[in-house]
Amino acid sequence: MFGRKKREQGAIATLIGGGTTVSGNLEFQGRVHLDGAIEGDVTGEAGRSVLAIGTDGVIAGTVQVDTLVLSGTVRGDVIARERVELGPTARVDGNVMYQVLEMSAGACVNGRLVHQPAGQQALPAPDGGQDAPGDVG
Repeated sequence: MFGRKKREQGAIATLIGGGTTVSGNLEFQGRVHLDGAIEGDVTGEAGRSVLAIGTDGVIAGTVQVDTLVLSGTVRGDVIARERVELGPTARVDGNVMYQVLEMSAGACVNGRLVHQPAGQQALPAPDGGQDAPGDVG
């Protein structure tokens, strides 16, 4: 009655296993499961992308997907067009932009949590939008 609804997220299209490191950017559609490491930006096709990162999975770069299910580590900003699910072992060293956020006890975010209404996907300036001294506008 009050239990969680199961969300249909589709079959895994790509699996990057533990012990595997990808150096460079990754672009995909469908569902990707990561237990290894990616050194680069990860971008999923709008309207068709789910990225699941296992407890040993690590990304060093920006992640932009529809849905992120994180149990591992992201060292960079996360931009989720729809949903972010942070498990109890999740760690993000960067800003998290989302429409819907589910965060378990134990998850760690070292950055801003920024709710973004549908259609608004730009990162806020780290200093609140003001130019730093010496910046030319």
